[in-house]
Amino acid sequence: MPQGTPLTPQPPSPAVSADAEPPTDMLHAPFNIDAERAVLGACMHSADVIDTVRSVLGDAAFYRPAHETIWRALLSQHREDKPTDPIALTELLERQGDLHRVGGNAYVFQLADVHYGTGGAEHHAEIIREKANLRRLLASAIRTVQRAQEPGADPEAIRSEVEAEMRAERERALASGHLKGYTVALPGDRNRDKEPIYYAGSTLAPDLSLPRIQERFTTDSTPPGTADSERQQRSTASSAPATARRTTAHAAWAAVLVLDYSSDDGAAAAQIAAAGEVLDALAKTSALHTRDELRQAAWEFERASRSHTRAEFRHAQDLRRAARDLVYSGPAFGRGEDGASTAMVLDTLVFLAIATAHWHAQRQHAQQAEAARRAATHLRAAYQQAAAEPLVVLRERGRRIVPSLRRHHATTVRAALPGLAETILAEPGWDALATTLADATQAGHNPQALLVKAAARRELGTADSISDVLVWRLRRMADLPAYAPAPEPTRASRLTDRQAMAPHLAMPTASRAPRR
Repeated sequence: MPQGTPLTPQPPSPAVSADAEPPTDMLHAPFNIDAERAVLGACMHSADVIDTVRSVLGDAAFYRPAHETIWRALLSQHREDKPTDPIALTELLERQGDLHRVGGNAYVFQLADVHYGTGGAEHHAEIIREKANLRRLLASAIRTVQRAQEPGADPEAIRSEVEAEMRAERERALASGHLKGYTVALPGDRNRDKEPIYYAGSTLAPDLSLPRIQERFTTDSTPPGTADSERQQRSTASSAPATARRTTAHAAWAAVLVLDYSSDDGAAAAQIAAAGEVLDALAKTSALHTRDELRQAAWEFERASRSHTRAEFRHAQDLRRAARDLVYSGPAFGRGEDGASTAMVLDTLVFLAIATAHWHAQRQHAQQAEAARRAATHLRAAYQQAAAEPLVVLRERGRRIVPSLRRHHATTVRAALPGLAETILAEPGWDALATTLADATQAGHNPQALLVKAAARRELGTADSISDVLVWRLRRMADLPAYAPAPEPTRASRLTDRQAMAPHLAMPTASRAPRR
């Protein structure tokens, strides 16, 4: 090259149209098309993956303009809480006039088939971001060389411009990346030297970078247009992770009923796919002592969520929204209401995994059925770890209930569940159930009606502990706190045995003659 001849590469335009080809004049621009395809395919399979990928990529980072256009369409669908499957995506791209620019229906469906599981999406997004950063650095270097070759170039001015670009690059990376001025450590998570292991926010859980924390605290998962009277009432005493887990338990139970009773295979497949998103979210946000089992459960259930049945995702919006709430609410502690609500949702998810296994077995999906059963085994193990403390608290309270009130609750169980009563009363968990019946009574509920309703929803005979299952069902149905230690006694809160057993009975007035 003759001395003084400017380099031919030009910096890429900051806004590249969807139908343009990637720039070819940069010096070996770094990219990884396979990683881009894998991320887009995973996003089509799981809405939760979009939050994870967005927290890593931030601004535009795809090399192929077609991939960038598809990514923007995925974000648009996700923001409006609409399905992100290839059918819905091609409809949106066609309305926008972009479908032919990205390669048509065939290419979008081809991307949907490039699916390596939701667990690898974050790693693939890291690869994309790394390549995008290298491309920006390469473009900056080319611009620097070109400025240096201009007549009368000022070294100090060029150096200042380079420093400003590097500073802007660091700020851009922080705004969309993993480190933004803070790190956190989970309780009990320590290295070999007993020192806390610190993580950047969005490494610990998706979408936890500082610019999005305020957005997460103001997130309202209630669908738009819902009247105030229809909004689910949430306890102000619960933390955000506990509230998200209670909401997830309600949505997961609705999914169990769909799998048990619905004849719509598309709706059932959507519930199973959404359950996989829930397990991924729980594995990322739950306490350390349950995390390994939950990760194994999520891994196994990912295989169970694969099916030739096309999922109709509009039927699983509640469960998908619950998975998103789990992510947005952040990590949960392993104790108190957080830990107890984790046990509550895991109790329901065990039934959901069993229902999934039955659904696949009825359709001769042997591998998926076995994967769901393995997931249920890991979920049981995680449940036992999470439920140990809150059940001990309830059982200790139950043992302190006065004998006359315990006999009253036993009579209630015999009247509501005559075929299971003696088994329940002989279980170690009976003390916790007695506490729950007492709490339900004090909250103004009819405990016998609650028991009948809880037992009617699904069979109980195969449960490891019928009383434990009933504890969580009743506390969920009656909106009772999952973690319920004995309250501090006060003069105003003390009730007699007669008042506790029959709170709705009118007391005889002074003018009424006593019966003989």
